[in-house]
Amino acid sequence: MCKLNLKNYLFAFSSICLFLLIVNCSKKTNLKDTRLVDFDPKPMLVVKETSVLKAKYPAIDVHNHLRPVVESDEDVSKFVKIMDDCNVKAIVDLDGGWGETLDKHLKRLKEPYPDRFIVYAQVDFSKVDDPDFAEYSANQLEESVKKGAQGLKVHKSLGLGVKEKDGGYLKVDTPKLDKVWAKCNELGIPVEIHTADPIAFFTPLDEHNEWLKVLIDYPNWVFNKPEFYSYNELSQQRNNVIAKHKNTIFISAHMANIPENLQKLSEWLDMYPNFYVDIDARLCELGRQPYTARRFILKYQDRIMFGTDGYKKTPINEEMYRLHWRFLETDDEYFDISKSHTVVGYWRVYGLYLPDEVLEKVYYLNAKKIIPKVI
Repeated sequence: MCKLNLKNYLFAFSSICLFLLIVNCSKKTNLKDTRLVDFDPKPMLVVKETSVLKAKYPAIDVHNHLRPVVESDEDVSKFVKIMDDCNVKAIVDLDGGWGETLDKHLKRLKEPYPDRFIVYAQVDFSKVDDPDFAEYSANQLEESVKKGAQGLKVHKSLGLGVKEKDGGYLKVDTPKLDKVWAKCNELGIPVEIHTADPIAFFTPLDEHNEWLKVLIDYPNWVFNKPEFYSYNELSQQRNNVIAKHKNTIFISAHMANIPENLQKLSEWLDMYPNFYVDIDARLCELGRQPYTARRFILKYQDRIMFGTDGYKKTPINEEMYRLHWRFLETDDEYFDISKSHTVVGYWRVYGLYLPDEVLEKVYYLNAKKIIPKVI
């Protein structure tokens, strides 16, 4: 009798489990129950896949963040091995900072590998309200260059983070930095400047925002708030600086944060001869408009540089670099570049198959032209 009851019990339990499974599966077949964050379509398209192991020409990665490397016990030689395997000639470290931080970056990177790493200094904005901030910052930059810094990095916190004592955000075109921009020209170093962010970050966070899935995960990137300058205001502030300091070279990060509108970027490049851009972390924008992007790069081939934005959120590895080579060198279609950068849009991309003479400039020659002491 006990055995029979146990059998009946097990049968009943199994039946209930099966019923719940069927109910659960039936719910999932209702497409209206599919969440946006779960939507992950698998393309049925069968297209050519090209493996590009090394850049066709030695590449300089002009946009990288190596603070995690410098502040850890990671072996720098392993990154040099990756560079060798992928034909990366040198990496620009934008995290040099100033003072002891700069000393540490120079010691960890340039001391053992003087030609493989290029370290940029930064401005100490903690003293922005001091009466002598302008003079102090210019002198500090000069000292940083004497130590070995080869450029200046300005983060998007200028305009979106640094505040003055009145509580307002420090404008990109503040007169307080005029001496710094002038000092860069005097010292012959470029300015890598990140102003604003993708345009969608400044638009309403709703069902029409094409970056909605990313911004849900990174709410601190939402700048559609009254307290912030608008995208257009920030861009104009940066352009005011570039126009005022005609002899200083400015590299605007992430395709000037306007790869969605290459026509407007063309206008800026035509207007300001000292204005350069790098492609880092914007493959998803360029790759969904391959014809326009290719024509753009061909036209401005002397003003565009290769970069990856590695290590800020994307570990430096072979796959990351090889996706860039595939994007720039091949005519492959509709491929996934999510591992080229941790944060990308929804889109697959199309290769630009750039001509050799353009590749050489984008990979290396343009950087060599404006960054001092690059071999």
